[in-house]
Parts: sequence; C-alpha cells; structure tokens
Amino acid sequence: MTEKIELTDGYKINRVINGCWQLSEGHTIKNDLDFGDVMRAFHMLTERGFTTFDCGDIYTGVEEFLGKFVLELKNGSGVSPADIQIHTKYVPDLDMLDKVDFQYTEKIIDRSLKRLNRDVLDMVQFHWWDYDVPGCVETAGYLCRLKEKGKIRNISVTNFDTSHLAELVDAGIPVVTSQTQYSVFDRRPEKGYLDYLKQHHIPMLCYGTLSGGFLAERWIGKKMEEPETRSQVKYMQVIEDSLGWDGYQQLLLILKDIADKYGVGISQVASRYILSQEGVGAAIIGVRNSRHVEDNMGIFSFELSEEDIQRIRSFLKQYPTVEGEPFQQERTVGSKYRSIMWMNLSEEE
Repeated sequence: MTEKIELTDGYKINRVINGCWQLSEGHTIKNDLDFGDVMRAFHMLTERGFTTFDCGDIYTGVEEFLGKFVLELKNGSGVSPADIQIHTKYVPDLDMLDKVDFQYTEKIIDRSLKRLNRDVLDMVQFHWWDYDVPGCVETAGYLCRLKEKGKIRNISVTNFDTSHLAELVDAGIPVVTSQTQYSVFDRRPEKGYLDYLKQHHIPMLCYGTLSGGFLAERWIGKKMEEPETRSQVKYMQVIEDSLGWDGYQQLLLILKDIADKYGVGISQVASRYILSQEGVGAAIIGVRNSRHVEDNMGIFSFELSEEDIQRIRSFLKQYPTVEGEPFQQERTVGSKYRSIMWMNLSEEE
C-alpha cells in the first residue's frame, strides 16, 4: 500500500518518491553501482505502486537511464510510461547565469525531453545558484512560456529560501511544490520556510530524509568512518552541526525503540516522522539497488502516535540545527557546505 497526494487537478504523486541523485556519475566514491539491479529496482517499485521518480538535468547520466526505463515500460506489459511521473530539474550552471535566455532554457528542456523519452515533462524544479546574479524571476517566466507550449506540465522550485520563493510567487509563477533538504538532523525548514509554504498551499518535497543512509540500524554503536558517497560527506557535515556523533547515537536508540514497537526499521520511522510534519507533501528516498524496495512498503504499514512524534521532537529540541535558511550555507562562499557543491554540470550537447 502506498499513499498519494494530489498536487494539481488530476495530477497525483507518491508520498514516497524514488530519488535518483545517488545514481549520478561521481556520486559513489567506490563506483560500485550495479545498474542492472537498479533497473530491476525501478520495475519492482513501480509494480508496487511507487511510480514517482525524481531526477535532474545535472545528475550526470540519470535522465538517460530513466529514459531507458521508459522505453522498457513501452515494450513491456502492465505498468506503462503514462502510469509513472518523472520530476526533473532545470539548474543553469553558475557560470551561465548571466547568459541565460529563453532560447537556452528551451534547449535544456528539449534535451531533458529527449533524454527521458517523454513528450511532456511532468514537473520541472527550478534552481538558481546565485541570487546576486539578476534573472531568476525572468528565467522562471521562461518555464511558464514552455508550459504554455505544452512542454512542461508543472513548475516547481528546489533549494530556494523564503524571500526568493516569495519573489516568484508574487510575480505569478505557478509554483506547485518546493523541494528542500529536511530530516531529523537538518531542520532549517522549520525556521519559517515551512510556514510560508503552508500559507501558500505549496507542499514540500523533502530530500535527505534518510541522510545518505545514516538513519539505519547498522550505525548503532559505530564510530565515525570515512564516507562512501557524496551523500555521506554532505550529511556528516549536517550531523556535525546538529546533534554531533554522540547525540546522533542517542537518537538512533530512540528511533530503534519506536521501530521495534511497530515491527519496522529505523529508516521507516525517520521517514514517517518527516511525512507527519504539517506541510510536507512527500519524502524522496534514494534508490541504489533492489535490496531495499520492500523497506519503502514498510513506511506505510504503520503510523506514529502523537507520543512517538513528541518524543522525537523533544529530543531534537535539545540540539541546534544548521545555521540559516534552507540551502543558505550551501550558497555561502567559503562555507564547508558550498565546498562540496558541483555548480557547473549542465553542459550543452
């Protein structure tokens, strides 16, 4: 059983979205992905009702891989390409921001359509690296023109802060969702961003919910290790600036105690906790192999009690979270968060 949410009239998505950032070239330090197994995972997920996928134009190789999956669905039986939803992103390179125009924007959108083997993009999530470079609102307007041309179904944003999202909303950009990092470690959206989204009826799509795999039983009692993926590099920084390793270990034990009560795992409790927050539309859970497909099913096999939620919330309140608004540190020159960002990946073909 899965849960869905209706974003616009007739357009529904899963409340757990299949995330594909971890499949991008250079994400896995050990480079040990079995893409045949990943394709099996995609089929298994869709057959179980998890039909919504998240990718991006800058996730090297991922749109093309999803395009192959679309072709397999066309040639198969059962689930068809029309039954799945693919959300991509439009992320102009940092070095290109001052040169972005309508023609460039349309070229990138057409490239995504070609890569994904789609006639229309279900959702394009817009990102702007540097607010000091003019053109953010105008570029969002280009996406509106492409929506009018029938190339885009829904326009959303990713990694915006409150004031710049408000600029888009005030300009009349039809923002359907906002994708933001949100987890038990990174609670920056709770500082006001989530309230703004609720006021304007814009559901939050949360990534980083499982923090690169750190919210799992295998980490109980472990000492800090060398990260295996870019996700783990990123979320180690977040843990360092929130609970610290000792607080993180205490949280794992709390989550394990709650998980045992429902016969599920720590990752499922952590996911359900974020999904229980008012204003959250969906959580994006990364897909790296077929071994954890059934874990997604378990997220909807139970509901946290109010006592469970307050127990987690009370513990977290004892600790700080990352400074600033969502993605603010990642934009700040000199920040350790910015140092791991790759900002020029949308090379034209």
